[in-house]
Amino acid sequence: MQVQVNTDDHIQGGESLAQWITDESKSRLARFQDYVTRLEVFLSDLDAGKSGANDKRCRIEARVTGRQPVTVTDEADKMANAFIAAVDKLARALDADLGRAKDRNGRDTIRAADAGE
Repeated sequence: MQVQVNTDDHIQGGESLAQWITDESKSRLARFQDYVTRLEVFLSDLDAGKSGANDKRCRIEARVTGRQPVTVTDEADKMANAFIAAVDKLARALDADLGRAKDRNGRDTIRAADAGE
């Protein structure tokens, strides 16, 4: 799973922030590593450097093999909180999305990506 971190001009942290996000993403989403090819993480400060409530935004887009991308967003007062909440939302969204591709016995359903063949 490749992780790409994008920030706006108001986010501090550089390489250490990107490494922390990469490590956390891979550990929290390890069970999806066979399905997710790439994560794109977008970090932004909505108030452009001023402090305010819930002014840090994290948007994560997961590229899933054979399916449409899954995107989640969260806002918090600190970037770490926004990222953790967003990655947890992503795990729930991937569970729901990938769960629809299998029936309760683990077989492909008619909704699977290759069902039209």
